[in-house]
Amino acid sequence: MKLRVAFAGTPEFALPALNALRREHEVVGVLTQPDRPSGRGRRLTASLVKEAAVADQLPLSQPPTLRGEAPRAQLASWRPDVLVVVAYGLIVPPELLSLPPFGCINIHGSLLPRWRGAAPVERAILAGDALTGVTIMQLDEGLDTGPVLLQRAVEISRGHTGGTLRRELASLGADLLIEALAGLGSGALIAKAQPREGATYAPRIEKSEARIDWKRDALEIECRVRAFNPEPVAETQLAGEQLRIFAAKALEPIGPEHVAKVLDPGAIIGIHDGSMLIQCGRGVLAVSEVQRPGRRPISARDLANALPLAGRRLG
Repeated sequence: MKLRVAFAGTPEFALPALNALRREHEVVGVLTQPDRPSGRGRRLTASLVKEAAVADQLPLSQPPTLRGEAPRAQLASWRPDVLVVVAYGLIVPPELLSLPPFGCINIHGSLLPRWRGAAPVERAILAGDALTGVTIMQLDEGLDTGPVLLQRAVEISRGHTGGTLRRELASLGADLLIEALAGLGSGALIAKAQPREGATYAPRIEKSEARIDWKRDALEIECRVRAFNPEPVAETQLAGEQLRIFAAKALEPIGPEHVAKVLDPGAIIGIHDGSMLIQCGRGVLAVSEVQRPGRRPISARDLANALPLAGRRLG
């Protein structure tokens, strides 16, 4: 059954779903957030969803809020069978939730009820979760509390960063969305209430969280580096300036050939196999890719060639 679909989304995570909907259904209108200042010049920049909608000549609206008569009238004029919401960033009020016959469907990047909220991908990596996934749910008035239509799990590997895991979940979510809409259209798919137990909240990532505390466990710091790549990027201080860390891996305890004495957390042990070894509160972190202010990301070995690291301490 081909549906008339209104779509609400803003960042890159929403693009696979929009593209899938265009292939399988009729996209009758797109909602995205207003253009925002971006970059060093703070120039107004369109969202990636807006760029895609303009390129495909889709009806587009960018209201600063969905509350009030104007947004309701706009959505009603598109006569959608369903509103699909993916990382839109604005709250959908009750008067819009019930407007389309099939309601409002959302793609969420976690296995709800775990990690409700704005940053489920980063929070799952930070917590060291072994599994995450995608949930297709019907929106209600709560925060990611609506009944579940479909779920699919994904294993989190130590090779995943926030960016790579988000892209994987976005692609999976697009496929699952098409499956869910087919089930809704045929009447074969019935939403089920989320379990009462196991709910956790994933608050928005604050820039202050990117600062590394070297007193922590090496594996915990590795998770922080992975979760915050590509943004906001984990950071520390080296010789009085910011040092951003893009890639790192916790090591098993290393032998005495690399540590002549007990070192304080943050101490640079040396360069080994191309990585900068950093003493943590527990264990050692091998840092492989870094960036100094105003420069491009480089390998830890290139950093060692540019700066004397012996005896230095991060933090």
